Amino acid sequence: HEEFRLPELESLAKIEDVKLIYNKKEYKKDCPFLVVNIETEEEAERLVKRAILIKNIYELWGMGEAYDEVHAQVKASPERWSLYIHKSFKFTVSGFGSTCSSDYQVRVINSFSYLGFKGDIDLTNPQVQFGVLEDYGLDSHAPIPPQTPSTIYFGRLVASGNRDLVQKYNLKKRKYIGNTSMDAELSLIMANQALASPGKLIYDPFVGTGSFLLTCAHFGAFTLGSDIDGRQIRGQANKSIKSNVDQYNLSDKVLDTLVFDIRHHPWRENLWFDAIVTDPPYGVRAGAKTLGRKDPTKRSRIVNGVPAHKRENYYPPTKPYEMSEVLIDLLEFAARYLVVGGRLVYWLPTIVDEYSSTDIPAHPCMILISNSEQNFGQWSRRLVTMEKFKENVEGEHANVKNAKSLDNMSLLFQKKKEGKSDRDEKDFGKTYDSDTNKKPGHYLFREKYFSFKSEEKTKREQTWLRFKNKDNTNDSVDHTQSFSTSATENLLCEKPSDYNAKKPG
Repeated sequence: HEEFRLPELESLAKIEDVKLIYNKKEYKKDCPFLVVNIETEEEAERLVKRAILIKNIYELWGMGEAYDEVHAQVKASPERWSLYIHKSFKFTVSGFGSTCSSDYQVRVINSFSYLGFKGDIDLTNPQVQFGVLEDYGLDSHAPIPPQTPSTIYFGRLVASGNRDLVQKYNLKKRKYIGNTSMDAELSLIMANQALASPGKLIYDPFVGTGSFLLTCAHFGAFTLGSDIDGRQIRGQANKSIKSNVDQYNLSDKVLDTLVFDIRHHPWRENLWFDAIVTDPPYGVRAGAKTLGRKDPTKRSRIVNGVPAHKRENYYPPTKPYEMSEVLIDLLEFAARYLVVGGRLVYWLPTIVDEYSSTDIPAHPCMILISNSEQNFGQWSRRLVTMEKFKENVEGEHANVKNAKSLDNMSLLFQKKKEGKSDRDEKDFGKTYDSDTNKKPGHYLFREKYFSFKSEEKTKREQTWLRFKNKDNTNDSVDHTQSFSTSATENLLCEKPSDYNAKKPG
């Protein structure tokens, strides 16, 4: 998650009140190293203690393109050495973009013998640990890795991130999950970007199976959630959100889960929440619904002289909830119910080729903090973090550029009655209004997503038919050997990652 690193780093600095100085232009997505200035070691330890995407923080003793340059910088500050002369220690040598043989690692370690440490070498629990980090870079077009590193870093390990949390909250170990449960790593990253901390109140309006309730509560926040579909909250077979809360001993932090629609919610007007963390429904794995009738002209039925909506066992009807409507309602809610300084952290699905920066919904009292992409090929989802920086003014509203409100979404679902196909449904998005303005990349996302899936399935079937027809017309050919030769030729002229995608199904 290369695009998520800096937003998490800056969020952690805000949570722990640590002043960071670094050059953003030096950050590269294909490089895991970044030089930052932090005033004290204690601040560095605070900064990284709950980090998910920061592996280690080192006190930098020397860096350069060659070891001679690194050694010269280390030797220029001998006052650092005396603090560790008699302590047990450990050296590690690691390379990014290449591997380091054991003989090579020994030679590198011995090159630092001038430090003169007299303590014991302890590989299990040393009092101080030093690291030599070599950056060979990533070049997917290079036939072999570079023979020498582009940059070498040497320093003392100060603190490590909390990657163990990813395993603790791993979905495979969780008692209750659903088909929309967010994986542990991303849930924890979102909790960090929401500035989750003790005493804060954090809300998830599309709670599903409650992943964000757990990770935000882990960092000390009080959490609660709601959803229009109570079945996911209640679960089944003695497994529910409550099962997960009990599993992680978070019953004193997870306050409750409620069943209602965010568009028709019961919250009274007030500044309630320090953060809103959520994954709005895309309509792919779970349908996006809101209260209302697909056909607004229909009236409630009369049962035994009583209107149906006044009966005790009445379930209100729902209608489809287009993604642009979900986003506008979410921002409107955040602007009204977040405290000033509170954050909104949510996922935005989008079609890669249709996305532009103007697709991100805006509100006059909300400022964009970060926008990080997780790419899946033709589509992606973006982790959007916004912060409320001023009080909401009556009359100010959220907007999605060029997005039209689809109040009568029933038109999209007339196919069930009129026999229209998915293609008709997709074409509706192109002809919905008379203007030629570009629609946002998330517009009618569900229909486009399933269109991609249908096209991929058709391509797989056509590929299989070509191989099958070839077998029927050329039975005397050894096709296994023929395909293997062809694949080898592809491997020689294309990057290896493409070869993996071309192996037969």
